[in-house]
Amino acid sequence: MAQPDNKKFFENLTGAGKAIAVLTSGGDAQGMNAAVRAVVRMGIYVGAKVYFVHEGYQGMVDGGDNIKEAKWESVSSMLQVGGTVIGSARCKDFRTHEGRLKAAHNLVKRGITNLCVIGGDGSLTGANLFREEWSGLLAELVQQNLIDEEAAQKYSALHIVGMVGSIDNDFCGTDMTIGTDSALHRIIEVVDAIMTTAQSHQRTFVLEVMGRHCGYLALVSALACGADWVLIPEMPPEDGWEEKMCQKLSATRSRGSRLNIIIVAEGAIDRHGKAITSSIVKDLVVQCLGFDTRVTILGHVQRGGTPSAFDRILASRMGVEAVLALLETTANTPACVVSLCGNQSVRLPLMECVQMTQQVQKAMDEKRFEEAVRLRGRSFENNLRTYKLLAHRKPESELPHSNYNVAVLNVGAPAAGMNAAVRSAVRVGISEGHKMFAVSDGFEGFYKGQIKEVKWADVGGWTGQGGSLLGTKRTLPAKYIEKIAEQMRKYNINALLVIGGFEAYLGIMELLAARGIYEELCVPMVMVPATVSNNVPGSDLSIGADTALNAITDTCDRIKQSASGTKHRVFIIETMGGYCGYLASVGGLAAGADAAYIYEEPFDIRDLQSNVEHLTEKMKTSIQRGLILRNENSNENYTTDFIYQLYSEEGRGVFDCRKNVLGHMQQGGAPSPFDRNFGTKIAAKAMQWITKKLNESYRQGRVFANTEDSACLLGMRRRAMVFQPVVQLKDETDFVHRIPKEQWWLKLRPLMKILAKYKTSYDVSDSGQLEHVALNRPRESEVSAAI
Repeated sequence: MAQPDNKKFFENLTGAGKAIAVLTSGGDAQGMNAAVRAVVRMGIYVGAKVYFVHEGYQGMVDGGDNIKEAKWESVSSMLQVGGTVIGSARCKDFRTHEGRLKAAHNLVKRGITNLCVIGGDGSLTGANLFREEWSGLLAELVQQNLIDEEAAQKYSALHIVGMVGSIDNDFCGTDMTIGTDSALHRIIEVVDAIMTTAQSHQRTFVLEVMGRHCGYLALVSALACGADWVLIPEMPPEDGWEEKMCQKLSATRSRGSRLNIIIVAEGAIDRHGKAITSSIVKDLVVQCLGFDTRVTILGHVQRGGTPSAFDRILASRMGVEAVLALLETTANTPACVVSLCGNQSVRLPLMECVQMTQQVQKAMDEKRFEEAVRLRGRSFENNLRTYKLLAHRKPESELPHSNYNVAVLNVGAPAAGMNAAVRSAVRVGISEGHKMFAVSDGFEGFYKGQIKEVKWADVGGWTGQGGSLLGTKRTLPAKYIEKIAEQMRKYNINALLVIGGFEAYLGIMELLAARGIYEELCVPMVMVPATVSNNVPGSDLSIGADTALNAITDTCDRIKQSASGTKHRVFIIETMGGYCGYLASVGGLAAGADAAYIYEEPFDIRDLQSNVEHLTEKMKTSIQRGLILRNENSNENYTTDFIYQLYSEEGRGVFDCRKNVLGHMQQGGAPSPFDRNFGTKIAAKAMQWITKKLNESYRQGRVFANTEDSACLLGMRRRAMVFQPVVQLKDETDFVHRIPKEQWWLKLRPLMKILAKYKTSYDVSDSGQLEHVALNRPRESEVSAAI
């Protein structure tokens, strides 16, 4: 397959002669196994010896069989397994000098001087202390005649790279820790299930989620399910919160809701540091309102289960980046942690991150709560701001009155998370004083006049609904521009928010082109990308793509499991995406595929033959299953049937084949927590932009906006959310194949190949820069890729 034309590749980085040990420590988190797998395979790929350290630091102290060399096959079939298969333990011995001395001896005996630690801030702090003491520990070992001078010289420096595995997302410097997204999946699954029973009996449910010192899980799950009230340790409620909460619950019921959801973090406190438990909240609701109220404590359910697609991809990227960091490290390089900022892997000094994390706790202990929220980072701050905006409706008397009418519509194919975006837009719009109008069935409904005003309560309960409740069509507006302009005049529409895929992008362009003829179209317009294909120019991510990836990953897990215990088998799976290979490529990385055929990376019969030979070799080992993904439009001649028949014939006697076309199941289902929150926050940001543009373009009693920057697409670009005039995106678009000309995720494809044991080139141009925590957060990255 064609190699990308990039500047810096990792071929010049060799791991020959190096030994890397990987361990998981502290509490377990889903996705840890994906990180271990990536470290082992990338390490072996570059020629290093890789060792498992079983049972965390305890295994390092005890030595013996706890430290074992890992083989390529050792990490097969662990990608989809929750927890950590190499074990984790909280180790008292490692906290003592004697324990660390034993650990150093056990590592030196095996020639290990590179350590990859997956754990929380305590585990990473311990690793850094170990590194700082290393030369002293070796000197002691020489004194005790346990090692000789030569060994002390040879292994004089210990290199450490950390990855944060913690479901609480309580580590500063990274937008997302390994395991957080999966924990949110567990919480949201429970909330969705509870909502149906709560509705049946008109009950109030108090849910307690993990987070002793960090309210991230509580806050984001509240945002994702539209909870009525949330209690978190970073921002305790003001005195008198009990009465305010009961008023809010009562007001929700009076507007016709049959249920209330309250989410409490296990570490929730009031302004005086007194614990607020789920039972206290329940008793309060029963006493004040008399509502039938139940408590559900989720507990360790949140740590369990299979990792989400997001966590598998995050952990795989971080694992590979950790090995690269170890290869590039020198004796003077500080211990670093591999982090996620926006959509990019970055390296940060480990102790800077640890100190920042400790500052959050200090601020909370000293009751400086505003500062604690700020120190958690922009993502956390923005989550809190958005939650307050959407959950707490201001009285009519306090709302500004703008006299602007804003219309919201969905365009293109349905995508999970569209409804969360509409709810967010409607509620933020009302909070900003606008009249909000919902348009049914996209541009088709627009020209037919299917437009009605929508109120705050009309969008209650929308966040968890899949598909598009407004209705959505692929119809483009060009043929009906006159009728659309007429409807805009009739309803006095002053701004448009279009939520959709490539058709929405084309639609905005067509409306823009007609501004010269119809003054009604000279209003601010913004598009929010929502499509499972993730093929909209100007944005690295689209609403709905994460839910589709999870559908693909879950199905691939089941399909692979169907072959367990049978003879060798290869599965050919066809994914959606039009000409965009995002779902096939990123889904392939999350599911552990051997190859993914896509339009963007042309392939021929020689590539197919090479893949068959590779699988044949693989099947001679203990590996029994192969997985091939194919994008639906990757090649008009090499169809799914053709590839299936070719593999069946060429693999005869070694493996048999099965094929599966996933189809529309990728568009259905309840939205993932990521899509709910991404949709919620991106739409809120879009509405705030609309308000700003309306105020700027209001002249002589009317809105008039005809500049390029009054019709924008709001997209995620690397580390930031950016408003880009759609006119400027024309040059970035391949209109024939409906894809962007450049796509960031193509850089992830070599990871899939490396982890499947193919020799390939991997562009590391973005790697290798050690940054600082203070510089890590760009101004605009409030809606980071990390929810």
